[in-house]
Amino acid sequence: MLAKTEDRMSQKGGVTKRRHTGEDGEGGEKKRRGGEKGEEGQGDGGRKVLDALSVGYFRRVGERLGEGFEDNEEREMFVENVLTEVKGKAAVVAMDRTGSITLQRLLPLCRPDQVAEVLAELGGESGSELKAVSCDRCGGHVVESAVRQISKPSKTAATTEEEEEEESCGLLEAQVLSLSQVVRDNIAEFIQHVHGSHVVRTLLHVLAGCVGPPRTDTRLGPKERNAVPQLTDFEIPTSFWYELKNLTDTLMDNINLSVTDSVASAVFQTMLTVSHRNRPKLCKQLLKRIMEYLTSRNAAPGVSPLLVFLKDQASSHLVEMIIQLSHKALLRDLYKNHLKGHLVDLALHSIANFPIQRLTAASAKHTLFVKLFDELIQGVEAILAAGHMGVIVQLAESCAESGEKQEDMVQSLLQAFHCAEPGSRHVSCLPLFMSLITYEVYYHSETAEGNIQTEVPLSSICYHGSRLVQALAKFKERSLLLSSLRTLTPADLLTLASHPAGSHVLQALITTSSDKGRGKILKRLEGQYVPMACSRLGSRVLEAIWNSASVTHRQNIAQELVSCESQLRSDQFARHVWAKFALSHFIHRRSHWQEIQTGESKKRKLFSDILE
Repeated sequence: MLAKTEDRMSQKGGVTKRRHTGEDGEGGEKKRRGGEKGEEGQGDGGRKVLDALSVGYFRRVGERLGEGFEDNEEREMFVENVLTEVKGKAAVVAMDRTGSITLQRLLPLCRPDQVAEVLAELGGESGSELKAVSCDRCGGHVVESAVRQISKPSKTAATTEEEEEEESCGLLEAQVLSLSQVVRDNIAEFIQHVHGSHVVRTLLHVLAGCVGPPRTDTRLGPKERNAVPQLTDFEIPTSFWYELKNLTDTLMDNINLSVTDSVASAVFQTMLTVSHRNRPKLCKQLLKRIMEYLTSRNAAPGVSPLLVFLKDQASSHLVEMIIQLSHKALLRDLYKNHLKGHLVDLALHSIANFPIQRLTAASAKHTLFVKLFDELIQGVEAILAAGHMGVIVQLAESCAESGEKQEDMVQSLLQAFHCAEPGSRHVSCLPLFMSLITYEVYYHSETAEGNIQTEVPLSSICYHGSRLVQALAKFKERSLLLSSLRTLTPADLLTLASHPAGSHVLQALITTSSDKGRGKILKRLEGQYVPMACSRLGSRVLEAIWNSASVTHRQNIAQELVSCESQLRSDQFARHVWAKFALSHFIHRRSHWQEIQTGESKKRKLFSDILE
């Protein structure tokens, strides 16, 4: 079922049209080979590839795996048969696109000893061949999948003795350690390789005893791609405890690569993440060693080398991770000896502003935050002009978390958006903050005098503006925001409730208000409850309002909604509101509905008192 690529070329009799890699596993090779008619290609060094018959077989195996199995016996028999076909050509199967995908789906169904056997064959007699497979775009995924299987309970049959299970896991443990040895022997090549580096990162997770979801689905949306993966801890053998220390020591010997290569930098970030989770003492040592290296580099006289690393695309990510995981003493040293007096300049830099955001977040739990705030607040308007809103939002969020400098933050924002003077402009702050537009631009006013032009409809609500107001809504004093909210027209409030970013603002402001303040806002919302209920986002805001509202407010909302019963029942969003608010009961069994709402209100108040 295997054929040499050179044999294929000579059989075809010349250059052929490139096929998709998934069809015969060699599409990319032929394009690189080229050559005259009948010439044997040497671009792949004679590497073996799966022939079309084998590719078809593994495609069918993949389809069968998708169908599932009736019982364990059927599954085990199927796995055994497929592994028999893989035996003797595991590397070729792993480095073929179709074969790789099939193996990744098959390995989780295998026993630990079966996985160990596959890894052993991939490594060859000495284990050194694991390097080539790990650094292959398809083979690397298979190695990752195989290594991850040690985190799962054994799937052996019920009749298997406990000693045999331990022996089975021991075989896989030995292969994982063998892979780690290969990685340590070729560390520089592994961590700089786009595919090999992922194998090292998976290995670090496994040795530390925590794994995330498998790296298989490349069709994730932006939210899923940017989400922090959830890690699951598992019990590791004692050998992994020592091997993690060996691997991290080897990585630290190549720390210079972490600041010059973005791929290698990601490996060091993983090293810090997993050690921080399960080996805090080791993490503390690693952080100290990395900081010693970074701060010992040559820079201009009187200038900290960290200022250079913060502005570099590769090293800035590593510095961000260091800041996030640092303890109080390290953060204090970082600011006092390296960053003091440079925060505004760094916040204005296109790359360095991100580590400054992490530093602002990390310092919120410490007295250091006050010093950072006093320095950063001097450049708020310049930072806004640079468009680095993440810095401003994080500053507000840290003020909310620490409880410090909240009044100074609000006054600084009023100044920056030109609505501090005259005092009549204060009530216009909410639209300005949400849109991140100054007073003159938003209200088309060229002069500093004049009244607010209330006819300007609410517009230009943006993501960072929404996050800024949500942070300000957590401040102890929110009267300015609530006063501004109450000046919005009912139409503006409906716009706010139906906007992807604005809906979070309205929900935050209403649900955190007192009953009296909430009542004033709900009074202005009267007449808008039906269109809110029929909106995808507005219906969610309405549910949040309902959950925090008093019985009297709920009655007013229900009274308005039931007048449009047929419209609400037929709408895809409003029908859920109708059911959750029990509006049928409100119409036909008013007294019973009243009892239920009163009971819920008392229960909510009781829990609120307990939490306070």
